[in-house]
Amino acid sequence: MEILNNIWVALTTENTTIINIMLVLFLFIEMPLTMELFLTILNITATKKQKLAYILLGSLLGSLCSIVISKPYSNIITLVAMPIIIMCVFKISFLKSLVAEFIPIVFISILEMIFARLFLIIFNMEYSVCANIPLFRFVITLSIYFILFLIYKLMKHLHFNINILDTINKKNKIILLSNTLIAIVAIFIQMYLIVFYYNSLPTFIIFINILSLMSYFFISTFSMVKTMKLEKVEEDLEQEKLYNKTLQILHDNIRAFKHDFANIVSGIGGYVDTNDMEGLRKYYKQLLQDCKQVSNLGSLNPEVINSPSVYSVLANKYYRADSLGIKISLESFIDFKNLHMGIYEFTRILGILMDNAIEAASECDNKLINVVIRNDVKQHRQLLIIENTYKEKDINLDKISEKGYSTKPNNTGLGLWEVDRIIKKHKNLARFTSKNEEFFKQQIEIYNE
Repeated sequence: MEILNNIWVALTTENTTIINIMLVLFLFIEMPLTMELFLTILNITATKKQKLAYILLGSLLGSLCSIVISKPYSNIITLVAMPIIIMCVFKISFLKSLVAEFIPIVFISILEMIFARLFLIIFNMEYSVCANIPLFRFVITLSIYFILFLIYKLMKHLHFNINILDTINKKNKIILLSNTLIAIVAIFIQMYLIVFYYNSLPTFIIFINILSLMSYFFISTFSMVKTMKLEKVEEDLEQEKLYNKTLQILHDNIRAFKHDFANIVSGIGGYVDTNDMEGLRKYYKQLLQDCKQVSNLGSLNPEVINSPSVYSVLANKYYRADSLGIKISLESFIDFKNLHMGIYEFTRILGILMDNAIEAASECDNKLINVVIRNDVKQHRQLLIIENTYKEKDINLDKISEKGYSTKPNNTGLGLWEVDRIIKKHKNLARFTSKNEEFFKQQIEIYNE
């Protein structure tokens, strides 16, 4: 009986040693539970190995912080370290990892504030006291975990998830990142204020504060996500307009071929009847170029070029070249989602090189540009190759990338200098320039990091 009495006394009085042991044990419940919650909401696919690694690393960090480091320094270290662990383990962006950390913090903080007030009303006991009594801490923590489990199940049942984080632009990422950081700071400040003025604040005020805080951040986040979705829809509509324009040109070319088919066959027949094989070869070569032009338009497809920004650049440059009578041969054999550099910088390089190629080709009698984007598996790299016909055969390859250099008197000459400036920021990028009697060639090499 004395042993049971001692155990009861230990559980119902303040005991920091037992609390610290409980906190370490509770980590092995909290880590998988909060992990499943943010994986579901953010629609993150994870393997069993990744999940196990996250639970072990998170539990180890939490245990060390609880045992070795005092509060609030342990909380600060955990806040800083957890997004890095999430980012490294699940291979996601820092913004997404920060939101992944923020989601459980919001739910747990709000639930703790609610339970704190309930215990004050029921037992007339401050939360700081309850938190250090093992029995009360056990009940509070398990109750919070149970509610979190119900929230996780509800989210999973409703298939509620946020996918917008994968597609938003840099500006919106900065806004969302700032909003998330401010939200985390605001929640912690509110928690400390409520604890500090625990006895003087009425219950009604505390609950209104909690509800208003929840409402503000949920409405703010919801509005931001809706705005980002609208922006994404606008981008998709612009892409569809470009694709429709491509289809219109393709349709017109096919109609022209159909209309001229009899004349084309008659032309071939004339060379066959006269046995003029040399003339037939020249005729066939010209016919083949027109066929390639129609085939190229088929390649200018958002399903093939699966990056809206790259597709937009290529489409706009194609239409500009077409208006100048320039024929573009386009071959794209790459998944832009697996590009080994930032898509923003890639489109900048692509746009500059295409502008230079169009300008040079427009001065020639034979106006032609060849664009190839492909993987080079043997060399572990990706290639962007742009070659164009050109008039200025004596162009100096050593000077073309210098700032201000240009073969044109009114040109600022910043294009290739800007390309090289981007390339120098990355160890896995290289540019090579060459020329022959017909083509001027730029080759961008993107190596696997």
